[in-house]
Amino acid sequence: MKKSTLLHLRIPFSIFLLHVFLFAVAVLGAPADWKLVLVFLTLHLLIYPASNGYNSYFDKDEGSIGGLKRPPAVSKELYWVALLFDFAGTVLAMLVSWRFAIMILIYGLISKAYSHPAVRLKKYPILGWVAAGVFQGYFTFMMVVVALSGMSFAQLADWNLQYPALLSTALLFGSYPMTQVYQHEEDSRRGDRTISILLGIEGTFLFTALFFTLSVAGFLHYFIEYSTLDWQGAVVFQLFLIPVLVFFLRWFTQVRRDPTKADFQRTMRLNWLSSTALNLFFLGWWLLA
Repeated sequence: MKKSTLLHLRIPFSIFLLHVFLFAVAVLGAPADWKLVLVFLTLHLLIYPASNGYNSYFDKDEGSIGGLKRPPAVSKELYWVALLFDFAGTVLAMLVSWRFAIMILIYGLISKAYSHPAVRLKKYPILGWVAAGVFQGYFTFMMVVVALSGMSFAQLADWNLQYPALLSTALLFGSYPMTQVYQHEEDSRRGDRTISILLGIEGTFLFTALFFTLSVAGFLHYFIEYSTLDWQGAVVFQLFLIPVLVFFLRWFTQVRRDPTKADFQRTMRLNWLSSTALNLFFLGWWLLA
């Protein structure tokens, strides 16, 4: 495998979506068994990298992208490796359950529609935003539930599952535009009108702040009314997010004075900070429950 192919798979970038997996695991109180390991490997080492690679192949970015400050030129090998990872992920999912495999297949098709020039959901600001938020949040949460619990699709209608799944999407609805805030020039040159371009730089920050506030309020309500964490867990959740809030507000202040501060480096810092906070909180909830 070429080094450029490996880099474009952006396997470490999967940590930014790990909190959805951990949230579902914590809600279920799932045991640490072979099935949990298999689901983790399927999503984070195969399906997410496959999506990253497929997206990179059709984007052919010259500027910074999520997880890569200086992306190398792509080759046809990347396309085939992305498809191979997708196939391997679907096969691995079959070892868990046929329902999980079907959902993995659907996720893969949507991720391809997001990037492929024949459909390219990415070029539609609202549709692309909704697709990314729903499938990386709500749908992934439900995939993990189906895989680890063995529930039927009908059983997923339970509000105790629907509520946290919707919260996963609400959080991504806010964070997703921030991942595009430094790519306006490159996306515009390629003909993609992303949600961040539609909102503008300052608008992206305000939009993220709004959804961050709404989703955090939703999480607090969920913890107090529906989970075993009660109000103590809600307080701890807020404490974990304080560093994220401080960084975000300081960065927004800088961007208002100088829009060029909305750059790759600061975006990645916010992503790492927020994902680390969420991952640690949900991991602690699962381990200590």
